[in-house]
Amino acid sequence: MKKILLLPIVMFVMSCNVNRPKALAEGVWRAELQVTETEVLPFNFEVTSRDALKIFNADEAIMVTDINYSNDTIVFKAPVFEGYIEAVLKNGTLKGNFIKESLDRVVPFTARFGEETRFELQNQTANADVSGNWETVFSPNNEADRYIAKGIFRQEGQSVTGTFRTTTGDYRYLEGVMDGDTMKLSTFDGAHAFLFTAKVTDSTMNGMFYSGNHWEEPFVAKRNASYELPDANDLTFLNEGYDTLEFTFPDAEGNQVSLSDDRFKNKVVVVQIMGTWCPNCLDESKYYSEFYDTNAEKDIEFVALAFEYAKTEEKAFQSIKRLKDGIGIQYPILLAQYGTSSKTEAQEKLPMLNHVLSYPTSIFIDKKGKVRKIHTGFNGPATGEKFVEFQEEFTTFISELLEEEGASAL
Repeated sequence: MKKILLLPIVMFVMSCNVNRPKALAEGVWRAELQVTETEVLPFNFEVTSRDALKIFNADEAIMVTDINYSNDTIVFKAPVFEGYIEAVLKNGTLKGNFIKESLDRVVPFTARFGEETRFELQNQTANADVSGNWETVFSPNNEADRYIAKGIFRQEGQSVTGTFRTTTGDYRYLEGVMDGDTMKLSTFDGAHAFLFTAKVTDSTMNGMFYSGNHWEEPFVAKRNASYELPDANDLTFLNEGYDTLEFTFPDAEGNQVSLSDDRFKNKVVVVQIMGTWCPNCLDESKYYSEFYDTNAEKDIEFVALAFEYAKTEEKAFQSIKRLKDGIGIQYPILLAQYGTSSKTEAQEKLPMLNHVLSYPTSIFIDKKGKVRKIHTGFNGPATGEKFVEFQEEFTTFISELLEEEGASAL
């Protein structure tokens, strides 16, 4: 009788093992995203267990634990962001797509086990050294799309790391090579897939920037050790006739939240204009969340206004929850807009601002409810010294506001 009972149990276990998909081989993989017919964006990731892998970009290592197996299909998603990779494993090779459903974007993806090189070199020497600062213009011949940037690079041998800073943020951790006279840099963080290529001389660059397979634009740069971008505190300001900020937006529980609420009265308030889809916003949110937790006993509050491209309110709040849970954010994140990340429409919801130039933008409000400063963009950790400067400026200014007296009681 016992043998009869054991037989179906054994058969069930064996059938589960047969259907259980094969895990990714542990170790380093080389991935490629096909951004054009001829250009691929490479990046590396390391599988550390069946349920974990790390994506590498220069000094950044993104831990991924959201991995699902179904037959021969594997789906993995980086923390916080909506985008995911769905691929089929066959003969040691992954083949599929990087998908962002809300934007209807699909980028072909492949990955092979055991390949540690990021960019495959055509030349064994570097004909130039890009270390230093570069005055950069993207879309130089298109007035509508033209914008300025500052390239900041470090080169050791043929290896290059660095980033481009713009007036609205930075392109985060870029990693690549100098291959003869060609610079190649890439990054992939689960939200954005960026590839930069450029022909380089000792003093100039002529290149192309690819964002996934939906956008490409040229850029030019010249070496300029003293070049600086405009002050981030002067780009966004209140329109004439305004000295305060007003809004009412819902939180995830359906509560309508305003700056006039008791929790913000007689407090220094930092209002963060952001989106859960935005890597610079993620960097800023990590910093703000840590600062908020460390200074919980002080008269300071943060509140984020999320401008989401998710197609429904439900999906937008799901993205907000994913961000809050992923970082451990304790301050409120309100849904200001969904269905589009349009800056023009964002500005319509905040008519006291001259414009919404960047996600993120931070608005500093004193204890009397007056706007004291607006900081456009965010210099994240990939910018090195600029990130340190921002932290010093931020903590100093907040300390000054905290020392001031609040509004008189009525």
